Amino acid sequence: MSTDQRLKGVVLGFAAFAAFSFSDASIKLIEGALSPYETAFFGAVFGLVAMPFLVKKGDRWSDVVRSTNRPLWLLRFACAASGAIGSVVAFTHLSMAEAFALIFLLPSFVTIMSVVFLKEVVGIRRWLAVLVGFLGVLVVLRPGFRELSIGHLGAIVGGFSGAISIVIFRAMGPKEKNISLYGAGVFGWMAISAALMVPGFIWPTPEQWLYLAGFGLLAALANVLMMYAATHVEAGIIGPIQYSQMLWAILLGYLVFGDGVDMPTWAGIVLIVGSGLMTLVRERKRGTRLPPPVGADAQAAVAVTPQEDK
Repeated sequence: MSTDQRLKGVVLGFAAFAAFSFSDASIKLIEGALSPYETAFFGAVFGLVAMPFLVKKGDRWSDVVRSTNRPLWLLRFACAASGAIGSVVAFTHLSMAEAFALIFLLPSFVTIMSVVFLKEVVGIRRWLAVLVGFLGVLVVLRPGFRELSIGHLGAIVGGFSGAISIVIFRAMGPKEKNISLYGAGVFGWMAISAALMVPGFIWPTPEQWLYLAGFGLLAALANVLMMYAATHVEAGIIGPIQYSQMLWAILLGYLVFGDGVDMPTWAGIVLIVGSGLMTLVRERKRGTRLPPPVGADAQAAVAVTPQEDK
């Protein structure tokens, strides 16, 4: 792989995560005027525009609902919905920086579940990364010293659901088509959100339609950019780029929403991001694979298969 190809992949990766960040900012602009289920549903509907670009040569449209492992496909179906709804709740009630900080606990969840469900062998340095990540969460949350909200729970649910999706990608292996995994995600997200949004449904205003379109279409653009980035550079390089979202979160939070970041939150962000980067550094390229991210659960964008720490 040439240097130019790698550079192009890195640039596309940064562009993809920037698009995801602006997509999440669109959620916050709705200001909770719509239910999280309704926001998630219409985001998924607009996100469907990415599907024609994600179909690879040899894929059929029927592959969207086919699977080599139906139980895991259905679990992905459910986790995509819980992850999207949890993330919508988080970005509605928290500052963008705080929401991302908690959702970025995802690598720690992946490590724990990979040991429990996939029987992977994890070395001391990856366990240390997990401990650092949870310490960062305690610093951000400061239980007993500040009021916790539904947004904090939503962020944790979003990160945990994304981690389950990554473990599913690893368990299903390379035989499962990306379009099938994407289909499980987007249709699960859409179907479950649709069922939950019916009570208390409110027709969006023109301004809210604009934000919903921004949420879904920017996420769709990010998915396509991520796919092209993966053709130029391996997932192990794209993984750390994901943390550029924190810079966008702080910048957008300050310029658009007037959010500040206090010193304890800064410290927690450093610990959580450091934990994620420590985990990614320990991941080895053995059958690495880039699963398809979906909108508000973009934090599940990169999954790689770890080897035993040496």
